[in-house]
Amino acid sequence: MTERKFNVLFLCTGNTARSVLAEGILRKDGAGRFNAFSAGSQPQGVVNPFALKVLTSFGYPVDGFRSKSWDEFAGPDAPKMDFIFTVCDSAAGEACPFWPSQPMTAHWGIEDPATAEGTDIQKEAAFVTAFKYLRNRIAAFTSLPFASLDEMTLGARLREIGRADGATDRARS
Repeated sequence: MTERKFNVLFLCTGNTARSVLAEGILRKDGAGRFNAFSAGSQPQGVVNPFALKVLTSFGYPVDGFRSKSWDEFAGPDAPKMDFIFTVCDSAAGEACPFWPSQPMTAHWGIEDPATAEGTDIQKEAAFVTAFKYLRNRIAAFTSLPFASLDEMTLGARLREIGRADGATDRARS
């Protein structure tokens, strides 16, 4: 019997960095079990080059990434989401579209590496840190025993993952 694939959407405001990193990680690490997507409430139209560089440096494919609106995933023809994770505090505080499938949601906020200042090496280091925090969260998520968890327990586990190392203050609460 084939296990069903879950659709997962990572949201951020600009869809340039954190949500793209998370999509890239889940695409590879969850291949066969999960379909990964990312979007933004106010997409910037470009993906941050450091996000692509860091994904590539850790062996993650970067083909097909683009900065897109969350509206693409709220319409009747969009894939029905099973899980939606906000990875930035501002997106978590915004009024989201109506998600037809009523997915499970959690906030997995981490600091925005795109706001890092300094040399290119310092900026890239911020992206590496964000990548590692997201990879740890996604590893915890993909290892959950979905078939044996009731909805309430699963929701609690998803929120717990969002409070892991590197969580923003909003994610910890």
